[in-house]
Amino acid sequence: MLGIPPAARAWWLRTWCSGRYLLGTLVAATVTLAAAPLLCVPSLAQPWTEQHRRRAGALLGQSVEPRPRAARRNLAWLVTQVVTGLPTGGLGLIFLGSLFLTPVITVLWWAFPTAPWLPVISVPITDWGTALSLGLVNLVVLAGLAAIGLPPLARAHARCCLALLAPSPAEQLVERVTELTRTRTDVLQAHSAELRRIERDLHDGTQARLVAIAMRLAVAGESFSDNPDAAAVLVRQAHAETEDAMTELRSVIRTIYPPVLADQGLSGALSTLSTRAGVPTRIDIGPLGEIPAAVEAVAYFAVTEALANIARHSRATHASVRVTRNGALLRTEIADDGTGGADAARGSGLDGMRRRAAALDGTMKISSPPGGPTVITVELPCA
Repeated sequence: MLGIPPAARAWWLRTWCSGRYLLGTLVAATVTLAAAPLLCVPSLAQPWTEQHRRRAGALLGQSVEPRPRAARRNLAWLVTQVVTGLPTGGLGLIFLGSLFLTPVITVLWWAFPTAPWLPVISVPITDWGTALSLGLVNLVVLAGLAAIGLPPLARAHARCCLALLAPSPAEQLVERVTELTRTRTDVLQAHSAELRRIERDLHDGTQARLVAIAMRLAVAGESFSDNPDAAAVLVRQAHAETEDAMTELRSVIRTIYPPVLADQGLSGALSTLSTRAGVPTRIDIGPLGEIPAAVEAVAYFAVTEALANIARHSRATHASVRVTRNGALLRTEIADDGTGGADAARGSGLDGMRRRAAALDGTMKISSPPGGPTVITVELPCA
């Protein structure tokens, strides 16, 4: 479509998408009518209606989230789909069929020289001049009518579909309670796992070193008067163990709430983190304002885990971190140019990121097709 003005391309694309939607609606209404006994079964009606919700949302440019099963609402939509889909889809077929039929009639007028010209101007065609001129007139008129009629007709049907299938307030409340129950369970499980990890780290690491320090100091105290040199060696060993214990303790504390967040805030902490990443990382942080400590910690751990995964698994040569705030929503986007294939369902650290985000009523989305790139988006409410 080179040389065609952008407005004309947008007009044609809008008309074509609307016509295609209406043709799909005609097919869907026909299938719904023919398979009505089967589609009245709730387990079959739900995926059928969800597919058409997604079609309607795509036409209107709206995201459509999965909804709980609603048998009566689905049944009402099946009836409405037949009642409204057949006529609106039929009109779409007439418009588009006439548009495609016009050039055919223009070329084949000689085979039927006495036949009237259809569908707009009806006069017999006896020569090429009449055929070409009337063909152009019909094509322009039909294209104009299609541009005027098809988009609003398709949008009206799509809005009707979404309105009829939209969850009721009661269904939305049930879905919200179910989601909160699930995230609460995840939070409790994550909290229990975190406590067990901290207890294990303290017991196996710091506590064991402190016991060794206490034993060396006790032996040094008993042998100080008889063998000062041996006691001095034990004291030096205890001092070294103390340094190691402090290092391990700082490491445990860092996993609970990184001190760098308290010292430098999220922007400074991420900038510091990028310098230690295994691949060159670009940081882009917009104005964030005041953010709750819990939200800062989740965002920081998400970036930490993502960059660690990039360095270990992605074979990436470059990564980027972009943090923005839109009102009460903090959005963190981590991208890399690696091999892709990241999947939170494999039980990796990505699932931990999802659980941390869900604990604050946030979301995590992953786009990682085979071959890359990978983009992880974490959105957290921070009001």
